[in-house]
Amino acid sequence: MKKDFQEYKPHYVFCVPRVWELIYEGVQKQLREQPASKQKLANFFFGISQQYITARRISQGLVLQLDKPSQSEKFLASLKSCLLLPLHILGEKIIYQKIRQATGGRLKFAVSGGGSLAMHLENFFEAVGIGLLVGYGLTETSPVLTARHYWENLRGSAGRPIPGAEIKIVDPESGKTLSPGEKGIVLARGPQIMAGYYQNPEATNKAINSEGWFNTGDIGWMTPRNDLVLTGRAKDTIVLTNGENIEPQPIEDACARSQYIDQIMLVGQDQKYLGAVIVPNIEAVEEWAVQSNPSESEPQINWESQEVQELFRQELNREVKNRPGYRPDDRIGPFRLILEPFTIENGMTTQTMKIKRPVVTEHYRDMINRMFD
Repeated sequence: MKKDFQEYKPHYVFCVPRVWELIYEGVQKQLREQPASKQKLANFFFGISQQYITARRISQGLVLQLDKPSQSEKFLASLKSCLLLPLHILGEKIIYQKIRQATGGRLKFAVSGGGSLAMHLENFFEAVGIGLLVGYGLTETSPVLTARHYWENLRGSAGRPIPGAEIKIVDPESGKTLSPGEKGIVLARGPQIMAGYYQNPEATNKAINSEGWFNTGDIGWMTPRNDLVLTGRAKDTIVLTNGENIEPQPIEDACARSQYIDQIMLVGQDQKYLGAVIVPNIEAVEEWAVQSNPSESEPQINWESQEVQELFRQELNREVKNRPGYRPDDRIGPFRLILEPFTIENGMTTQTMKIKRPVVTEHYRDMINRMFD
C-alpha cells in the first residue's frame, strides 16, 4: 500500500484503522532511527502541535464533552492557539510535510471505518495535517449510519446520523431511551436497515423490534449536538468477579500507543483483574535490546526474561494510567507475549482487521487459564 500511495497520490482514501496504525508505526520507526538531536527536535514540535490542536479544538467548540466550552475558555484557547501557531507552522515546514509524503502528498482527507480509531492516531494525523474522518455502520445497515464532516470534525466521535438515519441510546435492561451523555446500547432506524436475516425470522425478530429499531450490539452515548460516541461492543464487555464491567477497546487503544506493542487483547472474564495477550513490535524491542546492550550488535531476545517482562509491565502501567477516565479496575495484571500476529490468514482478525476475540480466546485458552492460576 505504501507503493500505491506513492504511485497514485490519492486525494481521498477510505480504509480501516489498521492502515493508519501502520503508517503511524512506520513514522515512529523512522524517527527512532534518527540521531538523538533530531528525535529531540521532532518530539519538541509534536508536543507543541499537540497543545496547538487541543487549544484549537476548544476555541472551535469541537471537544468531546457534555458541556460546551465557555466563552472565556474559548477566548483563552484561541489566544493560546495563536501564540503556538508560528511554532506549529515551523514544525510543518521541517517535519510534517515530509510525513505527508508517505500518503503521496496530495491527501485532502481520509475516511476511517470498520473499527475503533484510537485517540493518539487522531491527534497525530491532525497535527501533521492529514484530516481523518470516521464513519460508522454495520453490514446490516448497508453499511453507513453516521459520519463526521471535514468542516466540523469532532475527534473521538463517530459523527452524526446521515440523512434518513436515526440513532438512539437505550438502557440494556429496561430499554428506556437515555439522555445525552448516558451510556447504553446503540439502536438505529432508517431506510438502509436490512429487511432481515435470510430465512432466519427468529434472529431477525431478536435484532429488529416492532418499531423498526435495529440493535447494533454496540455501546455508546450521544452528545447534546447529536454526535455518536462509541465505547465498545456489548458482547466484548469483560465482567470481573467484583461485578465491574470493563469495556476493553479503549484500554487496548491506550496500550497500543506503546512503540513496543503491536497488537493487544484484554482477557479476564470472571477473574479478579484484567490480563492481556500481547503481540510485541519485534523491531522496536530489538532496537531497545541493542540500546540496552551496546556491546552486542544482534542481541538474542529472551521474551520471558525479567528485563523484557519489566519493559512491558512499565509500558502497560504507564499507558493505562495516562488514559482519560482511568480507574483502578483498568489495571492490567498478568500478560503473555506471543510472536504470531493476529491476521486474516490465521483466522484471528476480520477482513477489517478487528481481532476475533472468541477465536483468540479459544486458541490460547490454556495459556490464558494459566495466567490466572
